[in-house]
Amino acid sequence: MQRRNYTLVTEFMLTGLTDIPELQILLFVMFIAVYTITLVGNSGVIALIRLCPQLHTPMYFFLSHLSFLDICYSSSVTPKLLTDLFKEKKLISYAGCFTQFYFYVTFATTECYLLAVMAYDRYVAICSPLLYLVIMSLRKCVYLIALSYTAGIINALIHTVAASRLSFCGPNTINHFYCEGPPLFVLSCSDVSLNDLLMFVCVGFNVISTTVTILLSYTCILATILKISSSKSRQKTFSTCSSHLIVIIIFFGGFFIMYGRPSSRQTHNLDKVVSLFYIVITPMLNPIIYSLRNIEVRNAFRKFLGKSVSQHM
Repeated sequence: MQRRNYTLVTEFMLTGLTDIPELQILLFVMFIAVYTITLVGNSGVIALIRLCPQLHTPMYFFLSHLSFLDICYSSSVTPKLLTDLFKEKKLISYAGCFTQFYFYVTFATTECYLLAVMAYDRYVAICSPLLYLVIMSLRKCVYLIALSYTAGIINALIHTVAASRLSFCGPNTINHFYCEGPPLFVLSCSDVSLNDLLMFVCVGFNVISTTVTILLSYTCILATILKISSSKSRQKTFSTCSSHLIVIIIFFGGFFIMYGRPSSRQTHNLDKVVSLFYIVITPMLNPIIYSLRNIEVRNAFRKFLGKSVSQHM
C-alpha cells in the first residue's frame, strides 16, 4: 500500500479585514475605542451593581453576569484582531486557534442561555410580582447562572474536541479575522461530516431552547401588560423589560444572520461584517442600553456619584 505524505499544519493564517494601510489605521482607532468603551462600560455596570444596595435584586444579579460575559466574549477575539491589523502575516498557532475557538463558543453560548434566563426573570417579576423574591431566590439565581455557564462549557467542549480530531495538511489560510468553526472546517483534509452534524444539532438545540423560553416568557408578559387598564401603568411595566428586549433583538438578530443563511460559507465579506457587529459592537451597546433606558440604574449612578463627590469635599 502506498503511503501518502502529509505536512501537518502547525499554525494558521487569518485573512483579517483589510490590507489597505489607511483603512487599517482607521479601523484600529475605531475598534480600540469600542473595546475600551466595552471594558469600561461593562466593568462600571458590574461595580455599580455590587456597590449599590438598591440594585441587589435578581434582575441586576443577572445583568452583572451579562456584563462579565460581554467583557470575556469581546476579549476572546478583539485583542487579537487589533494586533493583527498592522501585521502582513496574521498568524495564529494551532493551539491558539483552538483556544480562541473554545472560549468564543463558551461565552457566546453562555450569553445565549443567560438572555433566556433573564427573560424568565422578567416573566416572574411581571406576572407574579408578589411572589417574585420567593420564586427568584438567591439559590435559584445561582442555579440558573450555573446552568448557563455549564451549557456554554459543554457546547464548547463538544465542538473543540470534535474539531481537534481533524487533520489539517494545507492550505492553512482561514478566511476570517478569528478562528470560527465553518471557515476552519473548510481547511481540513479529514471528513468533517461529524463536525457539520454537531454544529447543526447543537446550534439548533441551543437556539430553539433559548428562543422558545424567551418567546413564551414575553408572550405571558405581553398578555399580563394588556390586562392592565391604565396606559401609564402599562408603559411603566413594559419599561422594566424593554432594555432586555432590545439586547435580545440585537444578539439573536446577529446570530440568525450569521448562522441562518444557507450560503454562509460563500459570503465571506458579509460574514466578517456581521461578525464584527456581533462580537465587537454588541458588547459595547449592552451597558449603554441598560444605562440609558433603565431608571433604576441611572438613579443608582446619580446617588453613587453624589455620595462620592460629597465624601471628597
